[in-house]
Amino acid sequence: MPRNRIDVHAHYLGGTVAELFRSGFSLPGGYKIAVRWSAQEALAYMDRQRIAGQLLSAPWNVTGTTEDPDFAVTFARSVNEEYAALIDEHPGRFGAFAAVPGDSPEAMLTEIEYALDTLHLDGVLLNSNTHGQYLGMPFFEPVLAELNRRQIPVFLHPTHGPHITELSLGRPSSVIEYTFDTTRNITNALYRGVFQRYPDLKLILAHCGGPLPTLGWRIAEHTTMGIGPEDIPIGPGHVTQVLRGLYYDTALAGSRNSLLPTLEVSGVDHILFGTDWPAAPEPAVIDNIANLISFGFDEKDLAGIEHGNAARLFPRFG
Repeated sequence: MPRNRIDVHAHYLGGTVAELFRSGFSLPGGYKIAVRWSAQEALAYMDRQRIAGQLLSAPWNVTGTTEDPDFAVTFARSVNEEYAALIDEHPGRFGAFAAVPGDSPEAMLTEIEYALDTLHLDGVLLNSNTHGQYLGMPFFEPVLAELNRRQIPVFLHPTHGPHITELSLGRPSSVIEYTFDTTRNITNALYRGVFQRYPDLKLILAHCGGPLPTLGWRIAEHTTMGIGPEDIPIGPGHVTQVLRGLYYDTALAGSRNSLLPTLEVSGVDHILFGTDWPAAPEPAVIDNIANLISFGFDEKDLAGIEHGNAARLFPRFG
């Protein structure tokens, strides 16, 4: 069968990222990622799973330290330059979402400009929160204005929320809390008017947006029942319109449990193929792909999910 899938949700664990994890960096609860990564291993995996190209990302919130206040800035720049080298070395096989430092909006904007205009990466990675800052908070306003102006794809990847130790009940954040944080972020953006101010944002939500599609009607209806003191008036129709325009990837979300709610709020033309490899082990990826194929999409729609929809967003693979 042809190798034509475009994987919009694949993680880079080489070079600078590998050094980060070797240094003892871990996620809350001591959860560590100990996967060895190389371009050769990634290409072999892609060939086994009929993947033509991967959009790489490194979705970890890092910060400056007392000893090295510029650590996050240096980390993002190194990762992005490693992306560019991989893309040059393996034409057509890799793309990347630029890593950005979360220290300040100014630092983020500087790296966005360099990554897109000098390195020519394919989009920008934002986490579901950046050190407790969510879309709709003042911190993100200059960044969203620039991303809206550029109309560049933005991959919104989940991460742990500020109170993860209490909420996760001792389990890895990836079980459910990551996906809840995606929903929290988009809900805040809706209620704070982000999509009214920046209607040209192109957001891709990991894991079919987690519970967001399931809660879509509830979130919309609550706009008529009272809003927070910093929220702006919006109506159910605005929520419906925004959810329709978001993109949703199938990483660990290729089953009917995730796809049916997603298709209630959006269309098949806004679903993108994703795997979450190597954070998700290959057997889980294989099971998820089997779920996607068995869902019942016709040939045209499945081809759109696996390739065509992403090809329209990312000229490198078009």
